[in-house]
Amino acid sequence: MDKHRKMHYMNRIDEKLSDLPWFITEFIDSRKRKLSPTTLLNYCHDYIIFFDWLVAENFTEDSRKNIKLATLEKLTIREVENFLSFLEYQLGNAKLTINRKLSSLKSLFDYLQNKAETNDLKPYIQRNVMAKMDLNVIKENQETIANRIDGKILREDDFESFRQFIAHDFGEINKENKRIFNFHQFNRERDTAIVSLILGSGLRLSEVAGINIEDLDMNKALVRVIRKGNKEQYVYFSKQALLDLENYLQIRESRYIPEKNESFLFIAASIGRKGKSRRLTQRSIEKLIEKYASAFGKPALTVHSLRHSFATRYHLENNDVPRLKNQLGHSSIQTTMIYTHLTDEEMRKAVNNMDK
Repeated sequence: MDKHRKMHYMNRIDEKLSDLPWFITEFIDSRKRKLSPTTLLNYCHDYIIFFDWLVAENFTEDSRKNIKLATLEKLTIREVENFLSFLEYQLGNAKLTINRKLSSLKSLFDYLQNKAETNDLKPYIQRNVMAKMDLNVIKENQETIANRIDGKILREDDFESFRQFIAHDFGEINKENKRIFNFHQFNRERDTAIVSLILGSGLRLSEVAGINIEDLDMNKALVRVIRKGNKEQYVYFSKQALLDLENYLQIRESRYIPEKNESFLFIAASIGRKGKSRRLTQRSIEKLIEKYASAFGKPALTVHSLRHSFATRYHLENNDVPRLKNQLGHSSIQTTMIYTHLTDEEMRKAVNNMDK
C-alpha cells in the first residue's frame, strides 16, 4: 500500500476512534505494527455496530463513546448470542461476515483481559465472555474456495511481469538504497529461479526447499521431489523455469561457494566473511516472496498462491484434470476440481471472443 493511501486510511481510523471509547483507541494503537490500516478500519466499523447495539438494547444509558469496561465485563453468553442473531436476521450478515465481526470482538476482549494493565498491574477486565463464544462452522464448497482464491493469484499476463520484476525491476526501484540493491544483485538469479520454478511446476513450498542438485534432470526438464506421504515423484517444469535454473546454476558455486558435500539447490547468502553456506529454508523462501509481492503491488501473493496460479493457468490451457492432479501431487481429484471453478469466467470470455 502506497504512503498516500495508507495516510488516507489512518485518517479515517482516527475519525472513527474519536467517537469510540478510550480503550478502543488504546487497542487499535497496540495493533498498528502488525495489522494493515484496512483491517484496523474494519475493526472500528465492527465496534461501532456492537456498541450502538449495546446502547439500543439499554445495556447502558450512555452514548457509544462513554461505554464503560464494566458493561463489557458483565455481558452474558445469551446476550452476545442475541447480538449475533441481530447481525444475521436484522442486518442480513452472512455467516462468514458474522465470524469476522466475532473475531474482531474476540481480539478486543482478549487484549482487555490478557494484555492491557491498569497502573496497579491488574487486567482491564477480569471476565471475558467472548472467550466462550464459538465461531460459526462453515463448510465451504469448491466454488466458494475458488472464489476466495481467485483474488490472490497471478493471471497469465502477470507471470512474466512478476518474473521480470524479480529479475530486474526490483533492483532498479531500489538503486538509491545500496544495501537493498546489492543484496538483490547478489540473489536475483536465485530468486528468479525459485519463482519461475513454482510458476512453471506448481511445486509446494516444502518441495522447492528440499530440492538437491542431483534431483534435477535438465535434459528432460524434470525434478525429483518428495511429496506428502513421503512419496517420490518426478515433476515436469516449464521451459522458462529451465532457462532461469540454468542461469542460476551458472553462478551458484562461484557466488555462494557451497561446501563439496553440500548439494542443496537453493542456497542462502552467507553471513559474514567466514559464514558457511546453508540450504535456503522454507521460511526464507516465504519471506523473499512476501518482499517481492509487496513491492510488486500484490501483497496477497504467497508461495501457495503462486502454486494456485500455475494450476489455474494449466487447467485453462490444457483442461486435463487428471494430469493436473498428478502434477500437483493431490491425493484426491476433488481437490483439483477447484481449478475448474476458478477458470469458469475465463472459459466464458474465450467462447464469447469467438464471435468477434
